[in-house]
Amino acid sequence: MFLHVEQAKYIQEYQIEIQFNDGRTGVADLKNALRGEIFTPLQNPALFSNFVVDKELATITWTNGADFAPEYLYFEAFKNEPELQEQFRKWGYAE
Repeated sequence: MFLHVEQAKYIQEYQIEIQFNDGRTGVADLKNALRGEIFTPLQNPALFSNFVVDKELATITWTNGADFAPEYLYFEAFKNEPELQEQFRKWGYAE
């Protein structure tokens, strides 16, 4: 199953509540992911909070062209869930 972002809502600071196509909803805190040329501008909370769900890309996007893979957002939302650790290792997000 390919993951898709179905809905997303800005919560606070760098946190986004995200609903995925597998029925799970969780909060991804992206504060530590905002590094590099495309993501550094998102450290501005006004810009960060201004995202949309791009149905074609199946993830959230920003006006500056930034986006995260749905799998990465899923990892950030559920990284502490024991039953998902094997999947996160397969994706390369957990050791």
